[in-house]
Amino acid sequence: MSVVDGGWTESTLEVQGHQVFYRISADVPGAWPIVHVHGFAISGTYLMPTARLLAARATNVVPDLPGYGRSEDWDYTLGIPALAVAVLDILDAFDFEKVVLVGNSMGCPVSLEVAHAAPDRVDRIVLVSPAGGVHNQGLGRAVRQLAIDGARENRRMARVAVPDYLRFGPVNTFHLFSELTRFPSLERLLKVKVPTLAVIGSRDPLMAPPARVREVGRLAGDHTTVALIEGAAHAMNFSHPGELAHVISSWLDGVEIVDDPDQPGFTRVLQLPRE
Repeated sequence: MSVVDGGWTESTLEVQGHQVFYRISADVPGAWPIVHVHGFAISGTYLMPTARLLAARATNVVPDLPGYGRSEDWDYTLGIPALAVAVLDILDAFDFEKVVLVGNSMGCPVSLEVAHAAPDRVDRIVLVSPAGGVHNQGLGRAVRQLAIDGARENRRMARVAVPDYLRFGPVNTFHLFSELTRFPSLERLLKVKVPTLAVIGSRDPLMAPPARVREVGRLAGDHTTVALIEGAAHAMNFSHPGELAHVISSWLDGVEIVDDPDQPGFTRVLQLPRE
């Protein structure tokens, strides 16, 4: 285990016979740990700006899922359910009874699957820029959306993302993308009764159109809150960490989510109709 800045440490643990790399902040007693779940074809590195800001309130863990980043490669591409099982194995390795999951992009359906499979292990879920489903089908459309998003992200994001994408490779990308777009994320969201916060960005080209967001809000139960950060694109964990951490902290504390004037972006909670 190596010590890095700000009390964070880095090490590996074994998941189903493979080494999984992780970053963990200092222990904070009395609060459920926060586990961050990264997106498609990328490691957990880009989640660190937000995780660092949340480290004062709880122990934060940022793993590279099996086959991603600095974790050991597998012989095949793990799908969403298999990645969810891996997350549960990580919780077991840390002996975490219950956690708060903060997923970004593909990390959102993975988090929903964890809560579906083991709802007693999840205190709350934060879905940041959820991805997958009809709006991201087919492959050509998704590539165009990613290209648009790349132009809207913080330029420093490329230094993090490009090496991860190249390491993940086109074969893994094709296999996992197909499953991601077919995964029943909406069904999981509607059936899982774990308190859920969805945070979306106004400049995220992978996000469904407003009418679809309103429809999901109508179908979702009162346990679901949707917040919008104006000016944020898809990887807001990296580009807008201050505003995102403020939104998450407010929601976890049960206080009104309002904009933090000292952070980039403008936050408002969407008032969505219910069934």
